[in-house]
Amino acid sequence: MKKGKGGQLKICFAASSGGHYEQLMMLEPLMRKYDSFVVTEKTRYSKPLAGTDTWYLLQVNRREASFPLKLIANAAKAISILHREKPDVVVTTGVLAVVPLCLLQKLRGGKLIYIESFAKVSGPTETGRFLYRFADRFYVQWPSMLKFYPKAKYVGGIY
Repeated sequence: MKKGKGGQLKICFAASSGGHYEQLMMLEPLMRKYDSFVVTEKTRYSKPLAGTDTWYLLQVNRREASFPLKLIANAAKAISILHREKPDVVVTTGVLAVVPLCLLQKLRGGKLIYIESFAKVSGPTETGRFLYRFADRFYVQWPSMLKFYPKAKYVGGIY
């Protein structure tokens, strides 16, 4: 497996905005430990993590008419990010805006780690259901979620 600077793994931490991004930021100690960067949606309240490169995707809402075009634009942006950064692993808490990035990471032979949302206690997210089949590792934050994801690992909450 190709390593980043200093022989370390290069890790992309990716999430949509809001609560998914907040959960991802709970992994900041890992971001500091590895050669890493962040990918998230661009919003009015976007604030990059100090000392970490941050890339931005378009904010996606599946109920908007522009949804398919934004996904295509995010796929093009993801190709550019992956080509430039060459991460060994993408760690994601979802959701929709980062799906193209996750799928393209798998297509290029990289690893994908998905962390299902802490908010999901009694049912899966649509993104989790979709990416479950592609993830090299899939984590849930509640034991009740193992019935939906039998091959997942329960490791507790990241909060």
